[in-house]
Amino acid sequence: MSEDGFHVHGPHDHEIEHAQQGGHGGEQGGMINQIAMFTAIIATVGAIFGYMGGATQANAGLYKNNAAIKKTEASNQWNYFQSKSTKQSLAELARDLSSADTKAKYQDKVDRYEKEKNEIKAVADKLEAEATQWDEQSDEQMHQHHRWAQSTTVLQVSIALAAIALLTRKKWLEVAMFGAGAIGIVVGALAAFHL
Repeated sequence: MSEDGFHVHGPHDHEIEHAQQGGHGGEQGGMINQIAMFTAIIATVGAIFGYMGGATQANAGLYKNNAAIKKTEASNQWNYFQSKSTKQSLAELARDLSSADTKAKYQDKVDRYEKEKNEIKAVADKLEAEATQWDEQSDEQMHQHHRWAQSTTVLQVSIALAAIALLTRKKWLEVAMFGAGAIGIVVGALAAFHL
């Protein structure tokens, strides 16, 4: 204020006064506040969903790695099984070609190899089953990861629509923003419930 009572203020001061009084037009100020609050909430939810998407993707990779390890262990067992089969075949050949007094010795080896093969087969089958289980868990995690990613993408679109709605002040964009946000949350719920 000047000495003679004349009050001069700049455009910034004018805007501050209007902001303190609720802005230009109550409905537009309410729309701005509503969109700002919605954007903050959706951004937070989107960040959580993004984290969950990353976690499930990491789990899927870990589970796939575990499956590969079990498959390798099973393959090693099958190689061991094959070596016992070869030894058994050689023992059978030796038994069939040997004299009557040494046939019993070779028959004992044949029986031993057969028993060992059965034990090795049981271990290999168990490892293969574990590998299959890890593969299935990996596939489930990847499916869940895709749901989280879809949800996060839709929420990001919702935030973009919020920005456009703020700039253009179009009511239909605000409705689209709320709709996209709701869809994003529904897809996130599907991910949370493994659907």
